[in-house]
Amino acid sequence: MDLDPSTDLSFTRTLAVPRQLIWECWTEPKHIPHFFIPAPHKVTAVDIDLRVGGRFNTTFDVDGHVMDNHGVYLEVVPGEKLVFTDTYTEGWKPAPEPFMTAILLLSDAPGGGTTYTAIARHRNEGSRKSHEDMGFFDGWGTVVTQLEAYAKSLMP
Repeated sequence: MDLDPSTDLSFTRTLAVPRQLIWECWTEPKHIPHFFIPAPHKVTAVDIDLRVGGRFNTTFDVDGHVMDNHGVYLEVVPGEKLVFTDTYTEGWKPAPEPFMTAILLLSDAPGGGTTYTAIARHRNEGSRKSHEDMGFFDGWGTVVTQLEAYAKSLMP
């Protein structure tokens, strides 16, 4: 996948968890609260309709402030790729203040793990810079660390 450094932020990590389990964590609502936002913040609600055009809605509690995040899936390749955005909501309704499109790429890593690539694609350089300054690498890095720990806890 071609990245544009002026609008895209990205990192790749190898996780010591099978790819199918990482996929399940990202696509089943019961798993999302366990990793999706850096602790001590919490996900308080998740609503997923896993199909192109389907909703990916989450509600967060961040320091006592409720934050609703409504999005839609743009691409779903089972076990390999998830693309979702807050640019639209279900029914292709444009969002008033879109921020980014997220792309998650999963592939098998040596030893039974997962190569995990996260990409945040922004509308312009200013949005990308703002996301980087907000702590993209620390925040999304924390999320993937939490994801790996949670997924390991599900392994037999």
